[in-house]
Order: sequence, then structure tokens, then C-alpha cells
Amino acid sequence: MRSVSIIGVGCTKFGERWDVSLRDMVAEAGVLAIDDSNLIGEQIDALYVGNMSAGRFVEQEHIGALIADCAGLSRLHIPSTRVEAACASGGLALRQGVLAVASGYHDIVIAAGVEKMTDVSSGTAADALASAADREWECFFGATFPALYAMMARLHMRRYGTTHDQMAQVAVKNHHHGCLNPIAQYQMEITLDDVDRSPMVSDPLHVLDCSPISDGAAAVVLAPTEIARKFADTPVRIVGSGQASDTLALHDRRDITTLDATVHAAHSAFGQAGIEPKDIDVAEVHDCFTIGEILAIEDLGFVEKGQGGKAAEEGITALGGRLPINTSGGLKACGHPVGATGIKQAYEIALQLRGEAGKRQVEDAEFGLAHNVGGSGGTAIVHIMSR
Repeated sequence: MRSVSIIGVGCTKFGERWDVSLRDMVAEAGVLAIDDSNLIGEQIDALYVGNMSAGRFVEQEHIGALIADCAGLSRLHIPSTRVEAACASGGLALRQGVLAVASGYHDIVIAAGVEKMTDVSSGTAADALASAADREWECFFGATFPALYAMMARLHMRRYGTTHDQMAQVAVKNHHHGCLNPIAQYQMEITLDDVDRSPMVSDPLHVLDCSPISDGAAAVVLAPTEIARKFADTPVRIVGSGQASDTLALHDRRDITTLDATVHAAHSAFGQAGIEPKDIDVAEVHDCFTIGEILAIEDLGFVEKGQGGKAAEEGITALGGRLPINTSGGLKACGHPVGATGIKQAYEIALQLRGEAGKRQVEDAEFGLAHNVGGSGGTAIVHIMSR
């Protein structure tokens, strides 16, 4: 298997993008990534596009062909494949691109992600997102996505003594990071009191514990490491790529305070990279809800199980802390256009490792990690990258 590197990145602004369409956003991100890699269209061998539910959000299927068309690549007849793994669709697109290049089947591949979520009502969007859970055994009985994560949070609180203030600290920290990120949906500071006073969604999760409905797109360009420097001065090598699955419904899980898919995907990625969690300098993890970040840093091996809340409370995961988490603002503040999130995470880690993250730059970052989750943990994808 060949070593794979990221040679170009691009990302749109995330948010309520009323002025642009799905095709506009993915074309914008793709052009930014291609320009960043100093490529021309004729050099691209394949595209992989992560998208969860364009059929529900914008009534458009056949997304692979659409993206090739709107990117101006259809005349080249480049194969373009849409992949789906709920909120991990972007991470899956990246992994498919990595595998295609690593195998030698393709040389230059674009991995992209896009979602246009605000063209429907909030109720329709929530129903589409609920399809990432078990529709028959969870949703039909009234379990919303916030409710599923609230169950995880409640058991974590009872078992490990985690408090809502510790969860709220995740939101406060990620909003601060978002203020430093020009593409973030929410560039505003919040306080613990703001989180506590925001409306309750599903006890103990308040509105400000939850990631928003978002529009956005992101893209990265992949190439064999051996030729990466022909295109980029500072290519970022992908040294580990892991994917794992678990039961779709919570009631069949071994333990709902641990995402076993994350544990197994991380074990695979760290094994390939030949490093340990303590070697990671910066990470983007899947904080669709504040409890999600706490579970992630435990399941990825950054802190012991049950200590994630304390890590947030003590500032370990903030910029300037021992392990900055979600320097982009995470899903919570940067936004969560579900098909694009996994690629945006790779975009942020690539900027950090290239030393181009501006005011949110982590000093001397050498290893970064991106962690993307589908649903309540039915899919998890972990990528480890090196400067």
C-alpha cells in the first residue's frame, strides 16, 4: 500500500447559506482545494463525495454525477461516487479516497463533502437526521437524536459523576475557538450561564449543548506521498485511517457510555500510524452534542474513561491546554452540515499541521487526528495525519 498525503484543501463558510445552492457550495470548495494543490482538472482521477440526505434536504439524488457536472469535470468523464454514512459521510469519503490512492488504483483523488440543510423546515430537517438512528426501534417510539445522546449523558453523569457544567464547558470552549475561525457559523462567546439558561431540548441537554442545522461544503485533494511535493510545499501525510461499525440502536450496545466503534477505529488508525494517543497534538472530534466530545476524548484514549468532563473543566482541551480539541469550533460552533463535517475536520487538521490556522494555531503541531461519527455511534471513522 502506498503512503497518501493531502496536497490541497478548501472549505466554504458554514452557516445558513440562503444565497447559495448545494452545487454552488461544493463547486466553491472544490475550486479552493484544486487551486491550493496547484492542479488542473485533467490531472484528477476520481471524486468521492460525502452526502447524507440531499434527497430529503434539496430533493436531489444522483449526487456523484451532479458534483462532477457542477465542478466542470463531467466533460473529462471522471468517475464520481457519492458515499453515505449519516453524519460520518465526509469521513467515509476521505477514507474511500485514501484507499483508492493507497491501493494504486488512482493517483489524484478529490474527497469532498456537502450538505444543504436549511432549505427545509426545522421539523423536516430533524426527521431526516433521525433516519441516522434506528427508525423502526428508536424513532417510531419517539426517540429523537437529542434524546439518544441525553440517555448517554444521563448514564455518564450517574456512573462517573460528570456534571452539566462540565458538558457546558465544552460548548463555551468551542464557541471561543469558533470566534477565531472565519468560516465558523457561530463566532460569538458564550458562558456557562448562557448554556444553562438556554431552552431544554432533552434533559440534560440544552439548546446550547447541541450542534446547529448548517449548510456548507469542504474538499481535500489526495496524492501519493512520493509525488506530493510536486504539487504542495507542505503536504500533510495521512498515516492512519480506521473505520468501525456498531449496532445502530442504543439498546443493543455493550455500553452506551462508550462508542465501541470509535474505540476500534482509533485502535486501527493508531496501529497504522505507529504512535499512541499521547503523541497527538491537536484533534477534531465529533461533538454533535457536548457529551459527544466528552465521550470521544475518552474513547480515543486521550483521557481515562469517566475523566472527559474533568478534562473540559480543567482547560486541558482548550487552546493553550495539553491537547487542544476542536480548534475549528467543532460541530458545535463551526457548524454541522452533516455530509461536509468529516472533510472539514481534515481541512482544519491540515491547516494546523501546515502552520496556517491563524489565531487558533497550535504551536509546533506534528500529529493531528480527525474523528467522525455516524448517528449515535453506528459508524466511526478516525484519521491520523502527520506534518
